[in-house]
Amino acid sequence: MPKSRSTLSTVGSLLAWLWPRGDWHGQARILLAFASLVAAKIATVLVPVYYSRAVDLLAPKHGGALVVPVALIGAYGLARIAASGFGEWRDALFARVQQRTVRRVARETFIHLHRLSLAFHLERQTGGLARAIDRGTRGIEQVLRFAVFNILPTLFEVLLVTGILWRMFNWRFAAITFGAVLTYIGFTLLFANWRVRFRREMNSRDSDAQTKALDSLLNYETVKYFGNEALEAARFDASLAAYERAAVKSQVTLSALNFGQATIITLGLVAVMLMAAGDVAHAGMSVGRFVLVNTYLIQLYQPLNFLGFVYREIKQGLVDMEQMFRLLAEHTAITDRPDARPLTPSAAPASLAFEAVRFGYGPERTILDDISFTLNPGKTIAIVGPTGSGKSTITRLIFRFYEPSAGRILIDGTDLLDLSQESLRAAIGVVPQDTVLFNDTIAYNIAYGRPDASEAEIARAARLAQIHDFIAHLPQGYATRVGERGLKLSGGERQRIAIARTILKNPRLLILDEATSALDTATEREINTALRQLVETRTTLVIAHRLSTVIDADEILVLAAGRIAERGTHAALLAKSGLYAALWAIQAAEHQSVAAAD
Repeated sequence: MPKSRSTLSTVGSLLAWLWPRGDWHGQARILLAFASLVAAKIATVLVPVYYSRAVDLLAPKHGGALVVPVALIGAYGLARIAASGFGEWRDALFARVQQRTVRRVARETFIHLHRLSLAFHLERQTGGLARAIDRGTRGIEQVLRFAVFNILPTLFEVLLVTGILWRMFNWRFAAITFGAVLTYIGFTLLFANWRVRFRREMNSRDSDAQTKALDSLLNYETVKYFGNEALEAARFDASLAAYERAAVKSQVTLSALNFGQATIITLGLVAVMLMAAGDVAHAGMSVGRFVLVNTYLIQLYQPLNFLGFVYREIKQGLVDMEQMFRLLAEHTAITDRPDARPLTPSAAPASLAFEAVRFGYGPERTILDDISFTLNPGKTIAIVGPTGSGKSTITRLIFRFYEPSAGRILIDGTDLLDLSQESLRAAIGVVPQDTVLFNDTIAYNIAYGRPDASEAEIARAARLAQIHDFIAHLPQGYATRVGERGLKLSGGERQRIAIARTILKNPRLLILDEATSALDTATEREINTALRQLVETRTTLVIAHRLSTVIDADEILVLAAGRIAERGTHAALLAKSGLYAALWAIQAAEHQSVAAAD
């Protein structure tokens, strides 16, 4: 990931989302919200003025009759209503802006994660990424809520009160008040910035604990197979213990911060009240003026006391946002060229060609070397070879999860690099070895091949995949939920659903990536019946471990150490008595042993 971001860069990123270009409606709401903020604070600072004048009129003067200041009390009430009304109007106006910003950032982060390369996702833990988005969106809500509803109004009120104190009394009152506020803010900023390390540590340990928990629960069966519940609990508890230590440090330093803030506020309040009391006793200041000073300071220091909490929450929100904005800044390794064009739509099978393709996951690790072959429309090529020979890497290159370091890959005579990824992948269908389904209904998982498909089209695809009868006998039919990763279904049932959704997609180029290697022989025969119907009218590339599944291929490529060691039909390769013939003999012997054992 990119290096740690500064607070200013995080705030800058947020402001860009808060004030998007062209969103005049949202910008107008922000301006109206700030106008309401100013009006609310002006009304707020007028409240003590009316209150103090009412006190002066009610104070006994040489035994004269008291006069009820109806107008001042009425103005006092109206000012309080106005302060509350404008404040609530500000909150209502800004609520849509706040939630829309959260939605936009979360959506863009989600989209960006799907843009990032397969290499990025293989190196990251899914639980940690999901946690980063969750914390980031909550962080945005925190920052916007506290900054707009607390920080800005309080700072504006500080300036208003300081000016009023200077105008109505003298510079000493204003200087002490402003000095106490600056000291308070400076202390809070310095101390809170020092404390932020503990929040970062808490986030890191929290992500680690959640990732371990998610990983363990997703591998529930493996944990049970090996009886490692205690090991998983110990790993999880170790992360929780680290989180506990960071959380305790955070709370202890928070207590110290609260005590320091309370001390600064109290000293400032006492100093100004002593000055006001002296002026009442010796300089003829009215009691109403003393009440005014006291009311202003209490009214001002109450939000300032809350300001410490608010600032801490904002800092925590910025830390929580930091990782999400770092994800948004993550470089997308596989991108479309500026002049990339869509693959020309066609109902005809596609052609595929590899021209001297070379690829490695690193400079020292070459996976494919000088791979060349041509797959003509409607034909089938099978790629076989020992584990680790680079078979599945070919699939990833065709989908542009990676790009070759040398050579070209062409579909319908066009280099993949000249095509848009969206149109390329729309033309390709794959049935993988390990079919992972969404935790949704069977209908949803089949329709994933074409989300706008009708119920009749979904059922037709299921029939062609030899799974409609099974679904029809389920109590909830196509509305049956398949569970996390589809684990409520057997391997054969998941494979049939994968075939059905690929049939529904109707691709021009079909890739079968060891689609039956994890199945038993009987289930494999049933699946192959469905696959034959799928292959009949399509260009097909078969990545196979079981050689018995590729004997009818138009050409078989035998990979060894990333190179094509042999090529030809099944009969021709057996006649060569080379690597393919050796692999065939090994598998034939294994099959005979299994048959004898049965």
